[in-house]
Amino acid sequence: MTSNYWVNLKKDLEAPIEARGFGTGWFAGFFAVLLAITGLCFVAGLRWPDWFAMPELDLVRDQAGFRPAVHLILLAAYALSLLSLLLRPRKALGFTALIITLTATFLGGAAVQAQETKDWGIFFGFDFFAVNMVATGLMFAPLERIFAHNEKQRLFRSEWREDLFYFLISSMMVQLITFLALAPSSAVMTSTGSFEQFRASVAALPWLVQFFLAMLLTDLTQYWFHRLFHKIPFLWGFHAVHHSAKSMDWLAGARMHFFEIILLRGITSLPLLTLGFLPSVMQTYVAMVYIYASLVHANVRGNFNWLGKWIVVPRFHHWHHAIEEEGIDKNFAIHFPLLDRIFGTYYFPDDAWPTGYGVPEEVPKGYGKQFQYPFVRKQP
Repeated sequence: MTSNYWVNLKKDLEAPIEARGFGTGWFAGFFAVLLAITGLCFVAGLRWPDWFAMPELDLVRDQAGFRPAVHLILLAAYALSLLSLLLRPRKALGFTALIITLTATFLGGAAVQAQETKDWGIFFGFDFFAVNMVATGLMFAPLERIFAHNEKQRLFRSEWREDLFYFLISSMMVQLITFLALAPSSAVMTSTGSFEQFRASVAALPWLVQFFLAMLLTDLTQYWFHRLFHKIPFLWGFHAVHHSAKSMDWLAGARMHFFEIILLRGITSLPLLTLGFLPSVMQTYVAMVYIYASLVHANVRGNFNWLGKWIVVPRFHHWHHAIEEEGIDKNFAIHFPLLDRIFGTYYFPDDAWPTGYGVPEEVPKGYGKQFQYPFVRKQP
């Protein structure tokens, strides 16, 4: 495809509000692309499970209704792409969705059978990306339209492509990230076999008590980890990538340097994996954090003056990303603002929101340059 095609596709996705109304074909084209990508990821996972599917999702793929659901997704993408092509003067959205849908169909569609591949023990989570994108996107995109704090901010705002790529990388590289992140907890477990009685006593606690303790201990660990990344200049180079987002929405939370993801998950998972919490507690907490991290970055209104003193709400975390001086190096907690109040980093003025987001320094744009940034950044 020519460069003009990609320019037209970008213009179509970032079309002004007045060009997105019902009857223009924009919504049909957008959801056609979303469903087409989802269908293609599922088909790739079914065709090459050794490479593109997460073993943990085998149970989902083996359900009797999974393949019919994939078939319906592809049919819906095909129908919506044709509707967009029919209604919209600019055809880039509809044509893109049609090509992706036909590619998924030619690969075998919902009836595809697994192909023989050389299993190297490495996989890329195409199916996890699809599930993650659909579940999180369909949850927060409507919320940000109906309950938007910044009503002028569009779904495809500035730098949305960079953040979507971060979302893709963190989803597809889930195996490598998990393997590296689990290394510290594995080392602790190997060297603390004598603590089994303590772990058994933790596992015997009521489920809700375990869940609360998991949240509190993980938050305490992440508070100091987070604060160190703000205070140590070399570590700040990694974290500055996350703070470089100039717009806040559910997708902005995905912008995080690959090395910081590994370190963050490795350190904050230590309490979960080494103190004896039940597997169901850990699984529920991890699922909750995925949603919660998107929520606190989301472009949703609500001052929550009283609630925000006890539970992290979007406005509380938005102040952590604020460009204003009074918000810098404040609000490090992920769940409980009480930690910031205890350690002197609390800032949550009634009814006030930041006027902007980002960092004073010039962080380059693009995933590749941002990956290099911590290593080439000039130390103050």
